Amino acid sequence: MSTVQIQDPSRRAVVTWLFIVAALVFVMVVVGGITRLTESGLSMTDWHPVTGWLPPLGEAAWQAEFDKYKAFPEYQKVNLGMTLDEFKTIYAWEFSHRLLGRIIGLVFFLPMAVFMLTGRIRRKEIPWFLFLLVAGGSQGALGWFMVQSGLVDRPDVSQYRLAAHLTLAFLIYALLLWTAWSVREEGRERLALSAMRTPSAILAALVLLQIVVGAFVAGINAGHIYNTWPLMDGALVPDGLFAQGSGLAALFDDHLSIQFVHRVVAYALLGVAAWTMLRGRGVGGRARSASMGVIHVIVLQILLGIATLVMVVPVWLGALHQATALLVWTAALWLLRLAWTDARMRATG
Repeated sequence: MSTVQIQDPSRRAVVTWLFIVAALVFVMVVVGGITRLTESGLSMTDWHPVTGWLPPLGEAAWQAEFDKYKAFPEYQKVNLGMTLDEFKTIYAWEFSHRLLGRIIGLVFFLPMAVFMLTGRIRRKEIPWFLFLLVAGGSQGALGWFMVQSGLVDRPDVSQYRLAAHLTLAFLIYALLLWTAWSVREEGRERLALSAMRTPSAILAALVLLQIVVGAFVAGINAGHIYNTWPLMDGALVPDGLFAQGSGLAALFDDHLSIQFVHRVVAYALLGVAAWTMLRGRGVGGRARSASMGVIHVIVLQILLGIATLVMVVPVWLGALHQATALLVWTAALWLLRLAWTDARMRATG
């Protein structure tokens, strides 16, 4: 991504701030992935959105938290006999995830208020930034809604709520980047790249679809079975697809079907990325570099996905796979931005 000189120097701080918040959301998604992979997400059985900045202090406080955890299905059905020290380990991941969410909220809200008061965020932009603030806050509420689903009968969160939580995180990340790019490029006429419009749009849509599908794969631990590639259950197209249940359950509750769809979308992404790269070569410039970057990071992600599957989802590799998904999403968004021009951005001064 090439650097662009901002025409209004007073807006540089806004761009930097937005990129910092986006980077924190990136870290937040990765930490959330590790929290899920280490099965730490149900260790905190209540939610205090305003307080809760400090972990338990002292052994008595830790024991009280542990006793609360013991009353729920995950301890009784999965971690029976867990020691207090083992509980502290899983608690640390979930606490870090929630603490980072609170930090992101402050890092977004406080500078936003200053920028509004000083005019660096313009009056017409205030509703948009308030929307971003509400979106971030709703992500915290959605996260607790997800956790609640694992505190009832089964010691696991709903894959539907997990998919919604992860998808919203990726969308918030996208909105932050897009807003930063828009502020950075204001006052500059951008040329549409008609040859890149269709492939870049299809690519971005497929990446988002793969994020959703991947969330369902993670939500039902579908990566822990059928751990061979390129064959799946001994065939390229295994028997029994979409045979479990009916409606959405035939896909989203079935390990075989959702993992197969995850593989197929990955192949489709590679094909569209190759198409995009060929179009980019004809266009040249930043679009050519962006299309090359997209296909490289998609190939890397596919290789990481295969390794994660074959090695039966080790925590470090699962986390790396999720982090690379964010890189794929970033590259696809940047290519989409280069290919499409919004006439409202063609400001004259």
